[in-house]
Formats: sequence, C-alpha cells, structure tokens
Amino acid sequence: LLTVIVLANGCSSASNLRSDYDPDADFGAYQTYNFMENAGPNTNNYESFFSQYMKAAIDIEMQNRGYVKTDDNPDLLVNFNGILQEKTKIREVPASPPIGYYGYRSSYYYGAWGGYGYGTETEVSQYTEGTFNIDLVDARQKKLVWEAVGVGRITEKLLENLEERVNIGVGKAFAKYPFVAGSGVPQATEK
Repeated sequence: LLTVIVLANGCSSASNLRSDYDPDADFGAYQTYNFMENAGPNTNNYESFFSQYMKAAIDIEMQNRGYVKTDDNPDLLVNFNGILQEKTKIREVPASPPIGYYGYRSSYYYGAWGGYGYGTETEVSQYTEGTFNIDLVDARQKKLVWEAVGVGRITEKLLENLEERVNIGVGKAFAKYPFVAGSGVPQATEK
C-alpha cells in the first residue's frame, strides 16, 4: 500500500486528477484543521511511511493556505486514502499480414483498410491502477466540503522515491483547492 500515492505523480493531466467542493459550505469560517483519527489506509498498529509522508505534505499545503493545526476542536478534519487494483486491458487490433507477404506491411493491404483481408487480433495487457483521495470534512457538521481524487497507472519508476512522489501528488491535488483560511471567496485554481 506504500505505493498508492505514487500515482498522484502520474495524475499530472487534468483528466486524471479532479476536485470538487460544497458551494454551500462556509469556507470563511474555517481557520483550523487536524487529521481524523486513523486517517489513511493503515491496516496495522503503526503508521506507514505513506501515511507519514501524506500527513507532512498535507500539513505544508494547509499551512501555506493559512490554516493552523490544532488538537482543540479543529474546524476541518482531513482524511486520505489509497487503493491499488490490478486491471486488464483488452482491445482488438488489425491482424498482421502473413510473414513474408510482400516482405513488409503494405499500406494497401494493412494500413489503408485496417488490415484488409486479415481480420483482427485480440491484444491483452495487465497493469496496476491506483486511486487516491484527500478529503476535508466540516468537523462540526461531519460533512464533506472538499475532495480531490486522482487515478493513474503505477509503474516501477514511480516507486523510486515515495516521499518525493507524495509531495508532488499532494501539491497537485491542493493546486485545485480554491480557498485560504478565513476566506469564503474561491480563488483561481490550476485547471
């Protein structure tokens, strides 16, 4: 599960990372925050590196927006999670011409008519997809007020530096958060 947040770095395109907020929430009233008890995907009696890195990165982003972390009745509660799923992609592609047929794939026989005369082949590939989310919850109303969700493929390259990937992913998620502490006026966010 340590690998979940690396997909955040892979969620660099707008189509892979989305956020939304409750337009009826009073964001001007929010000035303090803390993490929910048991925030994160921990399944053991200890906090994983993933959760430690997430908390540190979220602290930076919240404090950069003027929020103060407190144990005394915070206005916002922060939660985050991550899920890994094995996926299979199946697609039909034009079949290759027989070996030795004109010595190459002729555009007449292959490209121009999508594999003219040869039918199709089924191409199957396996990959790991990860989904992560960061939630801000109104502590008094116990109501979600903002959420960022990222989806992407997990690769070995993304696993090389988990802490760096977490910082990048959390930064990209919070670039879509339109508020600062004590202000209910949305600011322009990254598209």
